[in-house]
Amino acid sequence: MTQIIFVPRETDIAEARVAASADTVKRLAGHGFDIIVESGAGTRSRIPDAEFEKAGAKIGAAADAAKADIILKVRRPSAAEIKSYKSGVSVFAIMDPYGNEAELAAIARGGITSFGMELMPRITRAQVMDVLSSQANLAGYRAVIDAAAEYDRAFPMMMTAAGTVPAAKIFIMGAGVAGLQAIATARRLGAVVTATDVRPAAKEQVASLGAKFIAVEDEEFKAAETAGGYAKEMSAEYQAKQAALVAEHIAKQDIVITTALIPGRPAPKLVSAAMVASMRAGSVLVDLAVERGGNVEGVVAEQVATTENGVKIVGHVNVAGRIAASASQLYAKNLLAFLETMIDKEAKSFAINREDELVKATMLTDGGAVVHERFASAAAASASPAVETPEFVSEPKATARKKKTNEGSAS
Repeated sequence: MTQIIFVPRETDIAEARVAASADTVKRLAGHGFDIIVESGAGTRSRIPDAEFEKAGAKIGAAADAAKADIILKVRRPSAAEIKSYKSGVSVFAIMDPYGNEAELAAIARGGITSFGMELMPRITRAQVMDVLSSQANLAGYRAVIDAAAEYDRAFPMMMTAAGTVPAAKIFIMGAGVAGLQAIATARRLGAVVTATDVRPAAKEQVASLGAKFIAVEDEEFKAAETAGGYAKEMSAEYQAKQAALVAEHIAKQDIVITTALIPGRPAPKLVSAAMVASMRAGSVLVDLAVERGGNVEGVVAEQVATTENGVKIVGHVNVAGRIAASASQLYAKNLLAFLETMIDKEAKSFAINREDELVKATMLTDGGAVVHERFASAAAASASPAVETPEFVSEPKATARKKKTNEGSAS
């Protein structure tokens, strides 16, 4: 019996992305699946129903989810959506499990086998499935575009007969995937760019993109990286020295973009109210961690706030989704690559190998239970310390893989 893949229109009004593209639909149809795409699912990502149909999909309604064997989504399914799914269906999405254990339990009770794409391990075979990197790259780019939209001056230095316009000074806090892409984009626009990160390896990456690295480079800094490439927690003494250096630097900047996000924890506060007050009127801060509380004191989710001293603090959420056409294209390819590891090419069927390391890392619910060790119970999840997991906008291993691409685009 032919298995059915359903791609719904996202129910969150703020979500413009879709979990499939015409290309991925064509590939999945070629593997022997029947593909049903909900009418209008791709409209906000500039993929009309006709394009999905041409690729081999049928256009359906939300009710078609009830007959699906596999459902591809961007966001975790809502309570209403869960009720419409049949038991045993496999759902692939960005599940946002941290702090949402009750929602995971509801998904488990529905008999749903769910996979959190953001939990994909950082190993070679999974690079093409890495949704965090694909979406963070776009978030870093869009952060600079949003900053430019709020900044009422030109980015590059301009020498004219009427005088010289100085280049904008941009400071990027966090040199992960989003941070490096923000550096590359700001450099392409002609800004003078500086950046900071607590990982020593970031210094070379920042310099390779033509930006200046800002950090207290003492002995503690030189040892501030784990064997896995992640940042160690720094001492209070080092944090104070770094904060003083950053405070002095921020006062001279036109634009600051923050990218520090730690899964399962509130975003670390990097920019205090005093630092914001030290900036000139017309300066702009863009906070990519606002959905976890923000790196900037005073940031408000979904708002562009203006302080008393005339500094704008940009708190857009789902920044990658603000360029939905590109974000959907990359996300759909991430999903396809993961699905193809579970497809028997000869039998043209979908089967989950629960011993596969990718499945073990990403499977959240199965057989009526929450099976992922980090989220098996709300009590255990809240009691255990945060582990070294990939970050959404500032993640080191993905950075290393993206470095060469960013270098090329910046030149």
